[in-house]
Amino acid sequence: MIAFGMAVFLLLVTPGPGVLSLASVGAAFGFRAGIGYLSGLFIGNNLVCFAVISGLATVMLANPVIRLLLLIMSAAYLGYLAFRIAFAGAKIAFIQVSKPGLLAGATLQLINPKAYAVHITLFSGFAFHPSNFFVEVTLKLLIANVIWILLHFFWLYAGVMVNRLELPEQTQRVINLLMAVCLLAVVSLSIWSIIR
Repeated sequence: MIAFGMAVFLLLVTPGPGVLSLASVGAAFGFRAGIGYLSGLFIGNNLVCFAVISGLATVMLANPVIRLLLLIMSAAYLGYLAFRIAFAGAKIAFIQVSKPGLLAGATLQLINPKAYAVHITLFSGFAFHPSNFFVEVTLKLLIANVIWILLHFFWLYAGVMVNRLELPEQTQRVINLLMAVCLLAVVSLSIWSIIR
C-alpha cells in the first residue's frame, strides 16, 4: 500500500495538462474561480478511474480508430491551450480568455492521455489486497483521491500565489512560454507513444 501511495504521488506531482491548466486558472482568475475548474478535473479524473477499473478504457484504447480520435482531440485541445498561454502576453496564462469551469475541467480529464496512462498503471499494478478486488479498488480510489486532491490544491494555490507576486512583465512572459512548452511536450510524448 505504501508503494502504491508513493507511485500515486510521483505520477501526479509531475506536471501534466490538468495541473498546468489548473495553476494557470488560479493565476488568472483566483482561488474561488479555480475551485470550479478543480471540481471538473476531479469529476473527470474519477470518470477516467472508473473507465479503467471497468475495462472500458481498455476496450476503447484497443480500437485504433478511437485511440487516434482521442489523441487528435487531446492534442488539438492541449495545443490550443499552449497557444493561448504562450501568447497571453505579459499576464500569466488564461487572463485573456473566458473563465474555465466545471465542464472544461471534466472534459480535459476525459481527453487527457496522461490520466489514462496513470490510472492504467496504478489500477493494473500494485496488488496489495489480491484476495478481494472490491477492497483493493476501494482503497486505491481512496488513497489516489486524497493524494490527488492535496496535490491539485497545491497547484491551484501555486497559481494564485504566482499572480499575487506581481512579477515583472518579462518574467510573466517567460512563465507563459515555459507552461506552453510543457503542454506541447505532453502532446509530443502522447503522439510519440502512439506512433512508436
